[in-house]
Amino acid sequence: MRAFAQQLGLAVATVSKWESKLADTEPRPDTQAILDTALGRADAAVHLRFETLLSETAGPVQHAGRRRVTASGPRAWEYESWADDLDRVVAALAQQNFTFAGILLTRWSSRFKTPELDEKGLYLFARSTALLGDLRRDQGIVLGPLSAQHSYVGARAVFTQLDIPRRVAQLDLSLTVVTEMSGKLEVAARNYESLAVDDRLSRRDRARARLWVGTALSKDGRHDCATRVMQAATRDFEDLAEPDDWSVAHQKLALARRGAGDLSQALHLIDIARSSGTTDSPMQRVRLDTAHGHILLSDAATRDDGFLVLEQAAKVAAQYGLVHQLRSIEGIKAMREGPTAPRQR
Repeated sequence: MRAFAQQLGLAVATVSKWESKLADTEPRPDTQAILDTALGRADAAVHLRFETLLSETAGPVQHAGRRRVTASGPRAWEYESWADDLDRVVAALAQQNFTFAGILLTRWSSRFKTPELDEKGLYLFARSTALLGDLRRDQGIVLGPLSAQHSYVGARAVFTQLDIPRRVAQLDLSLTVVTEMSGKLEVAARNYESLAVDDRLSRRDRARARLWVGTALSKDGRHDCATRVMQAATRDFEDLAEPDDWSVAHQKLALARRGAGDLSQALHLIDIARSSGTTDSPMQRVRLDTAHGHILLSDAATRDDGFLVLEQAAKVAAQYGLVHQLRSIEGIKAMREGPTAPRQR
């Protein structure tokens, strides 16, 4: 104990108090910083012993009158683990593994409170909150206190506090997607137009905003104008060598041409979208099949095939909890079970 106190530069009585009171005492912030530094300089064996002791004293059942030992904020190796877990969240979301992604995000968001965090911790917290927004958005939960919109607003506030304009602009883009998903097409189109020329964003993000401008225009019935805007975004994705975005652009172009009644071109474009791209996620499969089925339903000769494709898309959407996609599929089916589809020109 004396040797440890001497190494830390603290009084023996201080270390003795820790030894006797255990979890009933807590170091002052300046003393905690000294301990963190000492642990950071220790070798792997010391880290292993420390983590083992933590797991033994922080089990689900706590002794009466005892509280869990907690640090005043993340330690150096916890930052690295947090960042690694966020990479795992991105991979999980790409495959719509929402349960695992949620577990990883909760692991950190419930562990630290924002007043405990320095700038690095706040950055990771904001990234976690933004990814939680992506999770909610993909699940179709876009409005309300536990929604994508709520998470995006929270993440945006932290990135604003940290003065990181690019991240703020990316959250503006995500919030505009939520606006579009909630049916406010005119507002979404105006926001997309602003973001498409926003220098805070990368060229890829500006091209994505331009593509979404076209999507909003197409949903508003302005299909020829939408096509021109989307084609410009498609050229940007080709120049940037972004195969997945290029594939998505062709999918959206196909729907714009379907809306214009040009079913031959729509089928050609959706075939390109289905045969290109490098990501084969459930979400992308559902989106491609939904677009393909929508186009097939627009021609009486392929109407039955269209319903079959949409049924398959609905099964995958239900399997992975893609609520927004399910609603979209049901809406298309309901619309096409009514009036006669437009003729191909």
